[in-house]
Amino acid sequence: MKRVLSIILGGGAGTRLYPLTKVRAKPAVSLAGMYRLIDIPVSNCLNSDIFKIYVLTQFNSASLNRHISKAYNFSTFSDGFVEVLAAQQTPDSPSWFEGTADAVRKYLWMFEEADVDEFIILSGDHLYRMDYSDYVMKHRESGADVTLSVVPIGYKTASSFGLMKVDDSNRIVDFSEKPKGEALEAMKVDTTAMGLSPEEAEEKPFIASMGIYVFKKQVLIDLLKNNPEQTDFGKEIIPASSRDYNVQAYLFKGYWEDIGTIEAFYDANIALTEQPNPAFSFYNEESPIYTRSRYLPPSKIKDSQITKSIISEGCILKQCRIHNSVIGLRQRIHANCEIDSALLIGADYYEKMDEDGEFPITAGQPDKIPIGIGEGSVIRKAIIDKNARIGKNVQIINKDNVEEAEREDEGYYIRSGIVVVLKNATIPDGTII
Repeated sequence: MKRVLSIILGGGAGTRLYPLTKVRAKPAVSLAGMYRLIDIPVSNCLNSDIFKIYVLTQFNSASLNRHISKAYNFSTFSDGFVEVLAAQQTPDSPSWFEGTADAVRKYLWMFEEADVDEFIILSGDHLYRMDYSDYVMKHRESGADVTLSVVPIGYKTASSFGLMKVDDSNRIVDFSEKPKGEALEAMKVDTTAMGLSPEEAEEKPFIASMGIYVFKKQVLIDLLKNNPEQTDFGKEIIPASSRDYNVQAYLFKGYWEDIGTIEAFYDANIALTEQPNPAFSFYNEESPIYTRSRYLPPSKIKDSQITKSIISEGCILKQCRIHNSVIGLRQRIHANCEIDSALLIGADYYEKMDEDGEFPITAGQPDKIPIGIGEGSVIRKAIIDKNARIGKNVQIINKDNVEEAEREDEGYYIRSGIVVVLKNATIPDGTII
């Protein structure tokens, strides 16, 4: 795989994941208590012996840069790297990234110089584990110019993806981006030909693009140079290339989830708590998911009831009840709290207080709400972003069953019925949401 260069698309402003993307790039959003979204494609690359990795981004990239620089350092005797390429304005290219293909086109001058045979284009907001080396080998064996990784899907999500039809040799012969109505029905195929059982094929009659592509080097260069008006891979480059190039489909049979929305992000995190066999597991020695080493102390738990949950490093939990939840780094939960079906992302640092969560008298701030979850608070079906200060006897339960709301001045949003408390927000004592 030394002849392969990976390009990870960091995405745009991350509006579907807002407010988690308010102060960070989408790939820098926390995952599973201690990881970042970017760790998934980077780890897949490393486990597939692909060590030349660029990450393209243009919004709020400071924390992403910091994470990558601290997490992925290669030996000076290796030519491997993980490097962020942020959007920049130049005399030849005065605009920002205008789409996935345009982002790659803006740095084409750099990619042209790379001594590689293929480019693998990845997304920064998917949860899956894939051996890209098998994917690339299938691409080479088929003689394809472009190979798309695809999954069979059902009606519920079909209109959110690019759908395709393939012939007997897995060559893509028809492509439709996010079709609806009659156009959607026209994209139905017999997915038993891809190895599904008749029952599975009936449930999943569509073939969807995962937004993961392998290009021959010169093919990608030609497509981007010869079609300057085309700015997006899924909507324009791929459908157009299928007419003139050999575009193949590579069936991926493992777990894959697009977690680009608040609801999908929340569901994917909570699903990690399933026992005994979650759909995706971080407990895989052969293909580990890497992240930054933080050297935190083990979590301390006092007289608490914890069921079906994930507790990250450096937490202090005191006389609380936690169920079906993911608890992030350095999280403090005080006495008599109830956390149910919630994602608590944790904190970036420890405040100067004792281990019971009390500020020392010398701090001179008796009225300050500490970082963490205050005594007697209840949190259900919510995401609490980093460094949030939840006061005592707070109820974050969406008591009015609101589907969508924007209360930025009060420190929270509601997306798909999920309460999202903003990073660094303070929720006063006794608040009911």
